[in-house]
Amino acid sequence: MKFTLGEIRKHANQKPFTFDDHVDVSELKTMNNDIRNIDSVHVYGECVRSGGEQFIFTFTIEGEMILPDARTLVDVTYPFNIKATEIFTTASYISAEDEDLEIHPITGELINLTPYIKENILLETPYRVFSDQEVDDSSLSGEGWDFLSEDDEKSKVDPRFQKLQSLLDKKTKEN
Repeated sequence: MKFTLGEIRKHANQKPFTFDDHVDVSELKTMNNDIRNIDSVHVYGECVRSGGEQFIFTFTIEGEMILPDARTLVDVTYPFNIKATEIFTTASYISAEDEDLEIHPITGELINLTPYIKENILLETPYRVFSDQEVDDSSLSGEGWDFLSEDDEKSKVDPRFQKLQSLLDKKTKEN
């Protein structure tokens, strides 16, 4: 998603310059191994000119990505809606304060929003997602192991202590 400074200056002086487009971000699959699939995303927003040298882009990124379920590794469709603001400047000098605010310098006559769209998507990608489908019972046990809740654990008596338990039961009956 690229814009020329001339195009923005022409429209952004009187009212905000608006944009609405689909951007291909399928390259994110190679940047983040957890993203199994992501196609184009819908990006819309506006650009306002501030102080003559700054261009403030406020935009929304909408789309869906396929991520692995944290328990079962099954594909989960994760819809997202990200609101972002990016500031660009044509000023040749950027102060330390501007660097802290992440004001991006413009080199040439072109502003390319695509890298910032990708960055915002990567920053908003969750570490874990869970499927809404019920967990299959087959994943609760395996060869040599079982998944137990705390209640199941308490009710189970170790077979090595079974005789001790019967002796304790006899003693409590006698008292």
